[in-house]
Amino acid sequence: MASSRFIFLLSFLILISSSKPATATATITIPLSSPTSTKLNISSKNPWGEVYHLASLSLSRAHHIKSPKTNLSLIKTPLFPRSYGGYSISLRFGTPPQTTKLVMDTGSSLVWFPCTSRYLCSKCDFPNIEAAGIPAFMPKLSSSSNLIGCKNKKCSWLFGPKIQSRCQECDPTTQNCTQACPPYVLQYGSGSTAGLLLSETLDFPDKKTIPGFVVGCSLFSIRQPEGIAGFGRSPESLPSQLGLKKFSYCLVSHAFDDSPASSDLVLDTGSGSGDTKTPGLSYTRFQKNPTTAFPDYYYVLLRNIIIGEIALQISSPRIRW
Repeated sequence: MASSRFIFLLSFLILISSSKPATATATITIPLSSPTSTKLNISSKNPWGEVYHLASLSLSRAHHIKSPKTNLSLIKTPLFPRSYGGYSISLRFGTPPQTTKLVMDTGSSLVWFPCTSRYLCSKCDFPNIEAAGIPAFMPKLSSSSNLIGCKNKKCSWLFGPKIQSRCQECDPTTQNCTQACPPYVLQYGSGSTAGLLLSETLDFPDKKTIPGFVVGCSLFSIRQPEGIAGFGRSPESLPSQLGLKKFSYCLVSHAFDDSPASSDLVLDTGSGSGDTKTPGLSYTRFQKNPTTAFPDYYYVLLRNIIIGEIALQISSPRIRW
């Protein structure tokens, strides 16, 4: 039953949407800004969460006073721990913008969100989650929402260069093709999702926008109550589409799940910052997988692995991060 309904939803979305060529992503530099005011209500239900929040604000304020506006290429956004697993960020897509929550995932690349009022989420019986009322992005309310075409090179980001041979409804003698990129199905360790690729506008603070951003419009998922922001190494990932040079984050404990406590995700475009390294930290280069499997992952090389005082007899193990 769920399968037939899913097929119907895919067909319905294809019929009501049009495919237009996406525009090229512009280079964006977004300045950091400090909040003009902060309102905090101390709650006896989670005092440690409130104390952590106060401490974070103090540290951020001290850093701002010590080094005001030293790097305009940094974008900071909060990461919130969720009871269903992972840490989520809020992004704004569309014209006018719609805010949606997405789980940060370094093990996958596609950015996607629930994308219909009939969004189906199987096995989404998590605390504080109403499976029947999961917030969804509505393409029909956005003037910048378009289906990715089958001939669009961004379609091949997910399906590979051979996807052109599957564009059977396209005239091979013309580039103007209205056939949509095929539906995607993604499998995660904790679930799966399926939908269609959209070209949308990603909206950042201070009215900075990134047009032509490839995002997944998911109609059906298993154990995925919110969307996912893929931070992997493939071209469809958020870092790749933003042209980030690096990103960093620090995660608070899951003891603060579904609370106001958060940590910072720092996105660095590299404008003016170069390859400056933080004093006192050790660095290692990420490695590329010698095989074509799992291209999204980040890999590091370890010289040895020691358990207690015993070194394991292995050479240069490659570990996925």
